[in-house]
Amino acid sequence: MRIALGQINTTVGDLAGNTDLMVRTAQKAAAGGARLVVFPELSLTGYPPRDLVEKPSFLERTAEQLKRLAAETADLPLALICGYVGRSNASAGKHATNSAAVIERGRVVFTQTKVLLPTYDVFDEARYFQPAESQSLWVLDGLPVALTICEDAWNDKQFWERRLYRRDPVEELAQSGARLIISINASPYHMGKRELRRSIFANTARRYKLPVVYVNQVGGNDSLIFDGSSFVMDADARVIASAASFSEDLVFADTDSGEGDLRENLPDECEAVYEALVLGTRDYIRKCGFSRVLLGLSGGIDSSLVAVIAVDAVGRENVVGIGMPGPFSSEGSVRDARALAESLGIRFEVVKITEIYESYLRVLDPLFAGQPRDVTEENIQARVRGAILMALSNKWGALVLTTGNKSELAVGYCTLYGDMCGGLAVLSDVPKTLVYELARVANRRHPGAIPEAVFTKAPSAELRPNQTDQDSLPPYEVLDRILSAYVEDYKTPKEIAASLNLPVGFISDVVNKVDRNEYKRQQAAPGLKVTSKAFGIGRRFPIAQRFYE
Repeated sequence: MRIALGQINTTVGDLAGNTDLMVRTAQKAAAGGARLVVFPELSLTGYPPRDLVEKPSFLERTAEQLKRLAAETADLPLALICGYVGRSNASAGKHATNSAAVIERGRVVFTQTKVLLPTYDVFDEARYFQPAESQSLWVLDGLPVALTICEDAWNDKQFWERRLYRRDPVEELAQSGARLIISINASPYHMGKRELRRSIFANTARRYKLPVVYVNQVGGNDSLIFDGSSFVMDADARVIASAASFSEDLVFADTDSGEGDLRENLPDECEAVYEALVLGTRDYIRKCGFSRVLLGLSGGIDSSLVAVIAVDAVGRENVVGIGMPGPFSSEGSVRDARALAESLGIRFEVVKITEIYESYLRVLDPLFAGQPRDVTEENIQARVRGAILMALSNKWGALVLTTGNKSELAVGYCTLYGDMCGGLAVLSDVPKTLVYELARVANRRHPGAIPEAVFTKAPSAELRPNQTDQDSLPPYEVLDRILSAYVEDYKTPKEIAASLNLPVGFISDVVNKVDRNEYKRQQAAPGLKVTSKAFGIGRRFPIAQRFYE
């Protein structure tokens, strides 16, 4: 059977637009000789639809578009699988389902509803959907097919040491006589996720001695980035077809001959992260209705990297860098920012903030009488810069990109209503050490864009004389290892201290900074998730609480 993998970039809630995209892709699949075209999980609605599912009008219009999809593909000589939000027929429970429809000859000929509804990390499907109590095989041209939806194919008891669910829908369908496994997915990217997926499904193929078709969504929706990376494996777990990572694609595979299209999948994970950030930035900007962006260019590594990502996301003509030197800014910082802007070919403007900052001090000094200068005055500088960026955003209709990284956000080395101002935090899930690696990737794509001086100078907020980040933070090489262990792996200070051979008191000081700054993170701009545990919807800690490590 010749199968087409329709790896498409859908927009949440754009029901008509998503339907149009599937119609066009199905037409291309038919022209390529496919008997079946497979689209991702919830491809009609976009994923994740979140509380849109609670709206009756959303369900009604979804049903209408499903009928339109069937009508507009009725003359194509193929079957089509798409994901959609359906209505539950259960007498109790949720009123919606996460379902898949098989469309052929202008009508829905088969439906399957998801059994396993994830509630970990960024997922919250049990909040919205009623799970299926049972599933059945779909038969295409005499071939029994196990049609599964994402999580339903991720619970193999031979793969996981501890499973999240008692049931294994793939096992149930395989034991019913399936000859082919199809899995439609909306599986977000994080580092290492692509390799994990292939390992899981390779185990599935070998265990049941069946070919596997895996189709994943691609594109950015809010904080989540979907990498695509769809594939087909034969019964020996050999990849016979693969779609590109981080871009829309249509690939074909023949399950009888064992041949198919093989696309490049960015084997270097650092290159993959860079592509993920570009894709997530581009889609967030465009799906939110913006075309232009601006950012503060400080001459540091973080803002330099964000500028290059922005250029790759929306084009140099749509990016503006704003230099805002203050009383403690070095001449080299302004020079490096200007050199970056000239190399990238982006507009660069300078707004000096010293006079504005000093006017703040004149107004506030009577109220500060008798108190020494401290972080208050440092934060005023950051907030002046934030106000300038937001004013330009309002006037120009451009989205502000914040430039802080995960290491800073973790320990609160950032200023509310200052450098945290903006619409998208591009690097909020990128540790500082990874920032430097990604900046090298950026320079390979834009040779020499980021000046070498930016890589070699000590990181500094430049809010007081001769300031460096390491005045108040451990070296980033150490800090990032602590944060990874605490934030991503939930290790205790004692465990971290033992693994890194560092004093437990030192570790406790770092992790308590993480806990105390939850209030800042929950007021931050949404960020792009690229690690296994990002700050945002997948990490839900209370602000007013008294549990400390």
